[in-house]
Amino acid sequence: MTIDTELKPHDTIPKAEKPVLVCILDGWGENENKDKFNAIHSAETPVTDALKEVPGRWRTVRAHGTAVGLPSDADMGNSEVGHNALGSGQVIDQGARLVDIALDNGSAFELDGWKYISESFPDNTVHFIGLLSDGGVHSRCNQLVGFLKGAAKDGAKRIRVHILTDGRDVPDGTSVKFVEELEKDLAELSGCDAKIASGGGRMHVTMDRYEADWKIVERGWQAHVLGEAPHKFTTALEAIKTLREGDGSKAITDQWLPPFVVTDDGGKAVGTIEDGDAVVLFNFRADRMVEISKAFEYEEFNAFDRKRFPKTRFVGMMQYDGDLKLPARFLVPPPAISGVSGELLAKAGVSTFACSETQKFGHVTFFWNGNRSGYFKEDLETYVEIPSDAVPFNEAPDMKAREITEAGKEALLSGKYQMVRINFANPDMVGHTGDLEACVGACSLVDKCVKELLDTVESLGGRWLLTADHGNADDMVQRAKKTNAPLFADSGAPLPLTSHTLAPVPVAIGGPGLPEGIKFRDDLPNAGLANITGTYLNLLGFATPAHMEPSLI
Repeated sequence: MTIDTELKPHDTIPKAEKPVLVCILDGWGENENKDKFNAIHSAETPVTDALKEVPGRWRTVRAHGTAVGLPSDADMGNSEVGHNALGSGQVIDQGARLVDIALDNGSAFELDGWKYISESFPDNTVHFIGLLSDGGVHSRCNQLVGFLKGAAKDGAKRIRVHILTDGRDVPDGTSVKFVEELEKDLAELSGCDAKIASGGGRMHVTMDRYEADWKIVERGWQAHVLGEAPHKFTTALEAIKTLREGDGSKAITDQWLPPFVVTDDGGKAVGTIEDGDAVVLFNFRADRMVEISKAFEYEEFNAFDRKRFPKTRFVGMMQYDGDLKLPARFLVPPPAISGVSGELLAKAGVSTFACSETQKFGHVTFFWNGNRSGYFKEDLETYVEIPSDAVPFNEAPDMKAREITEAGKEALLSGKYQMVRINFANPDMVGHTGDLEACVGACSLVDKCVKELLDTVESLGGRWLLTADHGNADDMVQRAKKTNAPLFADSGAPLPLTSHTLAPVPVAIGGPGLPEGIKFRDDLPNAGLANITGTYLNLLGFATPAHMEPSLI
């Protein structure tokens, strides 16, 4: 498709003379389940509730599956693909889909990345590191198995898998099933010594993001590379079952399992990473693979003491940061997203401000801008990151919502910016903890923060758009597949749901600067997140570019 990077004036909506606010409530779905386990429904949310009552200016859009470039409509949306769509206005085949295609047509085994690691197959070990899950947000275990089979077929003599347990995008406790299935798959690889070598929970080991806590990555390095961990077992299954029991007084969930190493009968780690080995990160999603990639790839590195730095043939499933060219080698080329809104607005001379806390800062910048770091035009763009607290988010569910609100208000009032976009992380990040009470409080606070921002826009005579990137806080309990009834443990406690949901997300527009009579069209019943981009470009006074999905108004 030809991309015209010149924004043109809208035929009927005049250029916005005052700032336009785009506000993303991360993880705020509009769910049909309206019981107490819907944290948004249970929260005090008078502001966002009132928006639903404005005729023609509130609706929902799809935020999962094929609407955001994922393989099927059974795939949950996530913040990466959601912000890709919101920023680009396009439905792009995403990581999971691209990997599926490369495996299905065999091209994955013909590209340079595979040829590079294949040099280690005859005489060295090939290591696979990633999230063992079928959640489809960061990885999928069937893709891992596809590459394991490909390695064995192409002559790999020794394979080691370093697993990170999920319990976030899939129900807690499913780690046992995934490990059992993987051990069976490894045993069936012909002519290959294949074992699980180390592991840990995704929120405690290896998978940090945005440099929020390098200790997480260091624990992974020690377990995967050095074979050092406080817990050692002779099988991964024994490790998972034992570590989940905790100290006897409190069980440990899959997300938070401590690092462990699998050893032989003599107590020696079965899968340390050595010079000449190949290392594959099998997550397709970028954000939680960047830091461990730096640890494997950068000669100059001071985030923690690596103790030793093996010279490996290192690849990612995809290239996780296009600007940093990190990793330099990868198995599947990432989606190429051009003609994104940030690029077009910068070329049009529109000044923008973007803000979130650490946990979502990359989403409102990197992913929004089509998977590229940095600025399009630094003199026109201001990006503000507010450092997240390094504590479990249910222990401090306010997170940085108040600070983000103040930064947003200051940007709006400054007169410097024509567009202000911000992201509130709370509904998603607290939702991931499974703590219903904390999530209800987080949603109530975010609603109050939204009021302050909308009041500021109102006082300035501006325009605003409010939306979300996917669901999460809208359902906090596991449910029976046939009846949709909440599920409970033997103790009577509800089984927490920590994953995203398939719920659509709300979109609302308003502000005194919006011409009277502007309303959502009624001929796009299946619209998705990508339709929102043209919508906020319209609010700025621009026509929707031809390469983007149609505007909602």
